This record gives sequence, structure tokens and C-alpha cells, in this order.
Amino acid sequence: MKSGKQPGKTNAQRLLDAAGIRYETRDYSVDTRDLGAARAARLLGLPPEQVFKTLVLLGSSSAPLVCCVPASGELDQKKAAVLAGEKSVDLLPVKDLEALTGYVRGGCSPIGMKKKFPLFIDETAELFPYIAVSAGTRGVQILIAPSDLARFTGALFADLLSS
Repeated sequence: MKSGKQPGKTNAQRLLDAAGIRYETRDYSVDTRDLGAARAARLLGLPPEQVFKTLVLLGSSSAPLVCCVPASGELDQKKAAVLAGEKSVDLLPVKDLEALTGYVRGGCSPIGMKKKFPLFIDETAELFPYIAVSAGTRGVQILIAPSDLARFTGALFADLLSS
């Protein structure tokens, strides 16, 4: 069920292939002025509730964590902090993203980061047969069953959205 026109596979795709996990890729045109998940959803023809952005945060203890939330929602940092056992969390500065994860802004995938960090996926993902997450490069999304993503990454589903 793999498709896409990118000239090589991303690390995320190679890892999913090696694990025998089914996924599909979809390409879209990159506009560096707008790297948001909502734009990706529009270009892919998917509802923004089904396209998930990957957010990397630092807890008050300086421990990194990762949250995937739908393009249509906003992360509730207090909920994320509670889940991670932290007093508070803040978004990782963009300038530190590549060094920590191996990915750049607009192409950060929850699959295949340099190190394994605690990962939380908003529980609304379970409403869909598949969700879209970054394939690890700008302009390419992986469509994957939420249960497969959680099982492969060790993620937990949780309520992460602001009310």
C-alpha cells in the first residue's frame, strides 16, 4: 500500500518497511512560508482532524517529549505536562529541533527520531482508520493506522487538546 514519488525513502519509511507495517505516502508541494499541518491537510484533500502535527516539547526537568495533535486543534501544555510527569512543558525552540530529533521544522516525524522520547498521540486519532503524520521530510506525509503508529513508537493515546 505504499505510493509516492519522492526519490528515496525517509528514515521513517525505511523503519516502517523493516517492521512490516502498512502505510501509504502522499506528496504535496512545499511552501516554506507555511509549513503547517492545516496547509498539508488542504493540499492532501484530508480533513484537518485527520492530519497530525508533531510537536517536540521540553519538560521543566529539561526532558524532551513528543505530542501528535490534529491540525485543527491546539495542544494543551498543562495536559501534556501532567502526562509526562512534569511541572510544565514548553515547545522546543525551532533552532534546537534538528539537533535533538534529526528532523527540520515542517518535516518532523514521530517515527525515527535520533532518540526515543515519550510520545503521546491525541485520542481523536482513534476515530479514524488512518491518520497522516510527517514522513520525515517536508512535503511528504505517511498515512498510517493510529494503532500501528502507537504500537511501533510505544506511544500512548491521551486527551491532549485545549478545550
